[in-house]
Amino acid sequence: MHCQPLATNKVYNWSNINQMCLLCDEPAHNPYPLCDACEHELPWLQERCEICALPLPMAGLECGPCRRQPPAFTRVEVPWHYGFPIDTLITRFKHNAQWPLGRLLAERLAAWLQQAYADGLPRPQRLLPVPMARQRLRQRGFNQAQLIAQWLAPLLGIRCDPQLLLRPHATRAQQDLDAQARRQNLRQAFTLAEKALVRGLHVAVVDDVLTTGATAQALAQLLRRAGATRVDVYCLARTPRPDLAPRQP
Repeated sequence: MHCQPLATNKVYNWSNINQMCLLCDEPAHNPYPLCDACEHELPWLQERCEICALPLPMAGLECGPCRRQPPAFTRVEVPWHYGFPIDTLITRFKHNAQWPLGRLLAERLAAWLQQAYADGLPRPQRLLPVPMARQRLRQRGFNQAQLIAQWLAPLLGIRCDPQLLLRPHATRAQQDLDAQARRQNLRQAFTLAEKALVRGLHVAVVDDVLTTGATAQALAQLLRRAGATRVDVYCLARTPRPDLAPRQP
C-alpha cells in the first residue's frame, strides 16, 4: 500500500506570487502563503538549550540534563516553540491531512536551516524521517515526518532516505506518556534497514515536534552505533519539558 502522496503531485501552487496568507486571509505579498506580519508574530524560539533546544530563560546556555548527560545527537535545529498558531497548524497538517500547511512550515524550516548553514552549521549528508509503524501508517494514511523530509530535500539540496530507518513494531502513542514511559516505550522500537550504510555519515533526523527528546535519542543512539559520525535533529517545533510546562487551572 502506497500511503505517501507522489512527490510530483503539488499540494499547493507555490509559484503564485498573488497568494493569500493562510493565517489572516490577507494578500501575502510573498512567494509563499504567509504575510510578513503573521510570520513575524510566529512563536520563534530564541532562548533555548544549545544542544536539545529546550526553551530556557536566555540564549547561549545548555540545559541541566544535557550538561549532566549529553545526548547521542549533537544539535536540535528548530525555528518555533510549540505555541499558537504553530501548534494549530501542525495539528491540522498531522491529523486533518491539510498538506498545504505542512508544506508551508517545511519551506520556512528550510529557510531557517539555510541561514543556519550560512552561519556555520555543518550540512548533513542525509535527511532521515522518523519512521512510523505500518499499522499507524495505514490508519493515518501518511507519515508527516517523511513528508517534511521530502519537502526539505530539494530546498536544501540534501538527499532524503525514507527507507533507512524502520519501526517494525507498533508502540503506544508518545503523547500519552510521561518522559520515563516514553523512553521505555521506545526500547528496541527502531531498527536500520538491511544493508543500510551510515558509517562515516553526518545525518539529520527529521520530525514534526520534539517533546522529551526520547525518539530523537533512541534514533541517534541507533545511528551512532551503526557508525554515523554526527546526528542532528530537524523539527518544526519544540515543547517545554512536560514537568516545566504551565499547569492548566
